[in-house]
Amino acid sequence: MVSVQTGLERFIKTPPKWVLGKRLGLLSNQASVDKEFSHARELIYKHFPDNLKALYSPQHGFFAEKQDNMIESCDMTDPVLQIPVFSLYGQTRVPYREMLDPIDILIIDLQDAGTRVYTFIYTMSFCLEAAKKYGKKVLVLDRPNPINGITVEGNCLSLDYSSFVGRYPIPMRHGLTIGELSLLFNNHFGIGCDLELLPMKNWKRTMYFTDTRLPWIPPSPNLPTPASAMVYPGQVLWEGTNISEGRGTTQPFELFGAPFINTEKILSTLGGNKIPGGHLRQTVFEPTSNKWKNQSCSGFQIHITDPDKYRPYITTLKLLQAVIACHKHRFEFTSPPYEYEYSKLPIDLIIGDRKIRRRIEKLDKIDGIEKSWKNKLDDFKKISSKFHLYK
Repeated sequence: MVSVQTGLERFIKTPPKWVLGKRLGLLSNQASVDKEFSHARELIYKHFPDNLKALYSPQHGFFAEKQDNMIESCDMTDPVLQIPVFSLYGQTRVPYREMLDPIDILIIDLQDAGTRVYTFIYTMSFCLEAAKKYGKKVLVLDRPNPINGITVEGNCLSLDYSSFVGRYPIPMRHGLTIGELSLLFNNHFGIGCDLELLPMKNWKRTMYFTDTRLPWIPPSPNLPTPASAMVYPGQVLWEGTNISEGRGTTQPFELFGAPFINTEKILSTLGGNKIPGGHLRQTVFEPTSNKWKNQSCSGFQIHITDPDKYRPYITTLKLLQAVIACHKHRFEFTSPPYEYEYSKLPIDLIIGDRKIRRRIEKLDKIDGIEKSWKNKLDDFKKISSKFHLYK
């Protein structure tokens, strides 16, 4: 199997001529490495030693060291290169003029998670808007969608519930690379900045991250493995509830539960341990931080047995509804704030539509709820396919 060559590796091997002599900035984090584990900032500095002028970091910090949501990182000086690192998840999430003044071209090299609620793609969108406003050029170095580029799943965001975990009407599992998303945001949603994209080589839409032969570096602390990224588009829903999503354990998002969960009752409601493409294994875990810290939680670990059949969003919607049905007196949706939204329920921001949450609470059949968003999902597939760069 031929390994995938990322946009970063192509950039270092054959940089565009229009980059030469320009002042460069780089938006990246610890996952921005080549197949030899060399970081993008070091590679770019080595090839353009006098041109890399500033670095920019997304949520969780430049080293992906911040564990939770709404934990801000500060501006800093890079300890190796001694150039400024501007935080885009600190005092601001939108780059202001002074942040971009040192550069002519902003290079974006981020590993996305393939889901609507992952904030990196909105940091990118704010950068595109700022580049348009302040006359800067943007170069996106493409990376794989870790959960493949063909499966599209879930309802499209209702703009009444737009937030930093959803700015555009896209589905929970969007099926695009971060480079393709940049084109969708810039061209379809009308940002209109001066944008260039450097695609990957040898990436196919059917690939999962484990097919790429690239090293998996956690893009954020609670996506430690490709398996955690695979379940994330569904399991992220637990962030809007009093059910632990496994933060504070070694298997975040694969694990979920709470002290009051009756696993036998849940399995009886679901009809057994088997789920399409996976298995629910009963377990007990004790988070060392976050919800239910130092308390034993009864719950499950999701084991994916067939990634092509496993549908993370629908799976967790059914799990969520089963928990509501079995534990209506103990289960709770959490209150705001969530990602700097202070009035709307976190679960509504994550799902992206209050009506869907209400139907789940009423115990409407999930298959029927899924049919309600089919037309908009089909429209998104048609629109997004125009920005496909890979076979």
